[in-house]
Amino acid sequence: MSSPSSADEAALPQPASLAIHLDLVGGLAGDMFVAAMVDALPALAAPILAELAQLQPRGAPEPAFREVSSGGLRARRFGLASEANWAAWHIPHAGTAANAGATHVHEHAGTAYTSLRRRLDDASLTAPTREHALALLALLADAEARVHGTAVDDVHFHELADWDSLMDVVAAGCIAAKLEGAHWTASALPLGGGNVRTAHGLLPVPAPATSLLLTGYPWHDDGVAGERVTPTGAAILRHLVPAARCGAHRDAGRLVSVGCGAGTRGLPGLPNIVRALVLERATTSDADIVAVLLFDVDDMTGEEIAVAADRLRTESGVVDVSVGTRHGKKGRPLADFRVLAQPHAVDAIAQVCFAETSTLGLRVREERRRVLRRTEVSVPVGGGAVRVKIAERPGGERTAKAAQDDVASARGQGERRRTRAAAVDRALKGDDE
Repeated sequence: MSSPSSADEAALPQPASLAIHLDLVGGLAGDMFVAAMVDALPALAAPILAELAQLQPRGAPEPAFREVSSGGLRARRFGLASEANWAAWHIPHAGTAANAGATHVHEHAGTAYTSLRRRLDDASLTAPTREHALALLALLADAEARVHGTAVDDVHFHELADWDSLMDVVAAGCIAAKLEGAHWTASALPLGGGNVRTAHGLLPVPAPATSLLLTGYPWHDDGVAGERVTPTGAAILRHLVPAARCGAHRDAGRLVSVGCGAGTRGLPGLPNIVRALVLERATTSDADIVAVLLFDVDDMTGEEIAVAADRLRTESGVVDVSVGTRHGKKGRPLADFRVLAQPHAVDAIAQVCFAETSTLGLRVREERRRVLRRTEVSVPVGGGAVRVKIAERPGGERTAKAAQDDVASARGQGERRRTRAAAVDRALKGDDE
């Protein structure tokens, strides 16, 4: 058992400056992810344990981190405070699963998704942790609903009825909240093999919910059988790492720390670990990653196109939306949409594209872009306030631009130009002082 030390309580790096890569050596389960991240960033331990204390059932053993060895490598494990408590509260299934946190066999009928959702709503969790934990739980519920052909609110979980499994979801939610804005990538997923014993009998690996959650993600077969990715691990990956960033290149940067999180079972020929690499990305003129969603429509009116573009611009994660005009088959004019987005938000934004336009498909890719360091200030001009964005260009030159919305109320083009010029001049002078 390990507890946070004074070094563990050091401040976390700024998440927006971090690139985190998960090497799924042994696979991925909820406890392995949590352990790897705490091993890499020990400052996460204290807030995780504080959140879990708000949810811990009366009489249940406490969660803890402890150092272990997996395949001869030092790693950290996340679970209950003692092996005796582990045996009493955690029921290992009889299949070939390689990792903890997989579906278990229970004699009870499971716990309703609505009950667990209410439990998280009622607990005294911080709002960001609750939001991410509920999102993870919703991903699992949606996958189970599709597996069984039922409504989401009719889903009953078997694996999340255990305290040690539910705490994986909350701990992962806390990590996602504390590292909001970090850039996540992961290696391709190990396919595993054989069968896993579930509450519904023997099923092939990957389990049905895992397969649904990670459809579109890259997998590879390393020849090692067992359940290598659990449903909870799959939900965490889906929540943090878009498919386009899984199996792709790692980000460049200064390596800050490395952490290893161990599963509970041994694997033949390799350690059963997740390795987390935490890198600090440069902050000036850096190579940034942006997702590009492209599609065109030829059957929407000008008014409908304008409304759709405005709706897309308000979506969380959208960086910019532009609409161009081209000509398609039979000489028909096309409205050509280009949406720039933060990669983690691609799935949600794609759904909005389908809902707000008549397109039947879209193309998605990731591109690198270089951005100048920018700051935004608000300056008083003519009895109002005008926002001005200042960019630092190579060689030390600075340029500035006033927000159009803040000068639009000025009457006449001449007055608007004078307002913009005054705002820019005041912003640049004020920045020098």
